[in-house]
Amino acid sequence: MAATKPDLYKVLGVGRNASDEELKKAYRKLARQYHPDRNPGDASAEERFKEISAAYDVLSDPDKRRAYDLGTGPFAAGGGAGFDPNAFGSFSDILSNLFGRGGGAGQGGAGGPGAGRAGAGGRARPQRGRDLETEVSLSFQEAVDGAQASLAIPTSTPCETCHGTGARPGTSPVVCPVCQGRGVESQGQGFFSITQPCSRCGGSGTVVESPCPTCGGSGARRTIKRLRVNIPAGVKEGSRVRIAGKGEPGANGGPPGDLFVVTRVAPSPVFRQAGDHLEVEVPLTVVEALQGATVEVPTLSGKKRLRIAPGTRHGAVQRLRGEGAPRLGGKGRGDIHYRFTIELPRTLTAEQREAVERLGQVMNGNPRERLFTNGRTEQVA
Repeated sequence: MAATKPDLYKVLGVGRNASDEELKKAYRKLARQYHPDRNPGDASAEERFKEISAAYDVLSDPDKRRAYDLGTGPFAAGGGAGFDPNAFGSFSDILSNLFGRGGGAGQGGAGGPGAGRAGAGGRARPQRGRDLETEVSLSFQEAVDGAQASLAIPTSTPCETCHGTGARPGTSPVVCPVCQGRGVESQGQGFFSITQPCSRCGGSGTVVESPCPTCGGSGARRTIKRLRVNIPAGVKEGSRVRIAGKGEPGANGGPPGDLFVVTRVAPSPVFRQAGDHLEVEVPLTVVEALQGATVEVPTLSGKKRLRIAPGTRHGAVQRLRGEGAPRLGGKGRGDIHYRFTIELPRTLTAEQREAVERLGQVMNGNPRERLFTNGRTEQVA
């Protein structure tokens, strides 16, 4: 008796009306929980990780999700030959070819009968592999200096048994007898015609009459790719680093996709990112602000001494040019902005109170007086 395919929404623990942001949040939470690096040697956790990744692969793509919700294509809910997380590498190719899109993010695949619509004689076209995206966590200092990161990325690779064809060894996919390799069917409606994915091949243009026993006809296997990549100096929170050629392999001799690494940077207790520059709050005493001083301030490489001018106001900024983090692409370094804040004591000793009273006697003038004049000499009514 054939196994029933699970509900992909239940795999991620969300409702069918979940937004893209809710899908992403649920996926990230589960991916962190079952990531192979957190569960070394746990085969069940790795399989769960693949299943979660495969479900998100479908539901995060608008075209795949629409086809899944409509019950079309090889991953329709209910019935079928059971849920195989290794099969999801080729569904994006089916839709990619159906709607005439080239390779790119979220497109392509790892081979199989869905990887490129058949042309003349049933020969599938070469197709660029799918781009992949992952996240890496860095400390603030690693983001400034650059780092090497170890990554574990769920990806699809061509099935080793059928070499990506999806067909049992000794057989080959054949041109779909319903759409004759076009991947679509048209139905007339008066002056109009409606084109939809072929009901027989799901849009691939070919059918596998004798599926491969290893991959179930998908032509791909879901695996975990482990890489060490160089993160350049100067990345920020949310920077997207492209690693060329490290995405999924291309189908039918096509080039591989790219890997995009999104950086998550831990905040620094001292430095705050402000565009290309860094900002530091430097507290001053009332005396330092009034009469000026030379103070030590932190830099990325140690300390430096800054001269504070007499009469420095709360919020004033002084800049050290070229002392900030490197700019991505080798375009020099940013600056460090030092923002001065004047700290006042919450309580005063008797000696301090006496000193403040003496200061008040010699510091003449009322700074609020201008609030009550109209720029001439009359009092405001």
